[in-house]
Amino acid sequence: MGVTNVSKPRLAPDARVELSLAALRPSEYTAALIQVLQAKSATVQGAKVLEIGSGSGVVLAALGELGAASLCGIDIEEDAVASGMLLLAELGHGETAELYLGDMWLPVTGRRFDLIVANLPHFPMERSDVPGRLPTWSAGGCNGRALLDPFLEGLDAHLAAGGRAIITHNAFVDLGRSREIVAACGMALNVALTTLVYIPEDKLSRMTASVLAVQDGRAIHRYGPYAFGDMHIVEITRHGAAG
Repeated sequence: MGVTNVSKPRLAPDARVELSLAALRPSEYTAALIQVLQAKSATVQGAKVLEIGSGSGVVLAALGELGAASLCGIDIEEDAVASGMLLLAELGHGETAELYLGDMWLPVTGRRFDLIVANLPHFPMERSDVPGRLPTWSAGGCNGRALLDPFLEGLDAHLAAGGRAIITHNAFVDLGRSREIVAACGMALNVALTTLVYIPEDKLSRMTASVLAVQDGRAIHRYGPYAFGDMHIVEITRHGAAG
């Protein structure tokens, strides 16, 4: 995919905007990520921040409110980039924000950031048509790591000295493997928050069967027709960096 810098929000018909906003609506994952960022506001103040998979733009908006010096977002969905830029402009962050339509690290090759955040699709499921959602919603491939691994592998080249990453990480997507990937680059991964997230049936039914079989009753908890999953917010820093 090529890279497009969307420097100005593009207006769309009202119906299209409403559909885009509905498909990009924030989730419990987003709320938990913002909660941790608020608790670590000193890390945000004055920082150059990047979000991979910026979606609606609400996490970047929260970072702007917490005092980030600059905001950069990347998403593969055109609607996400347009909606995010509109939100940031509306909240007064248009001058400090840049959003790119592109794939993972490609739009920021050679650049480094003080803080990198992400709420990537990393549910163990393939792309699927889910009513009211984009086809990329939650789809992390059969083991949930299709996007998570290249994100973790690219951190070392994009974190500034003393920088850190704060991301969502489902408990049923092998936290140990993520630790191994970042450790190979001299970084450490620590859990900042663990919470339960509701897993709707239309999502649970698409979960890779082998993962569900192992995690049911462990990181996935059922109560009658309702299911919840353990989800972490993790912080990744270079070894020796302050927490």
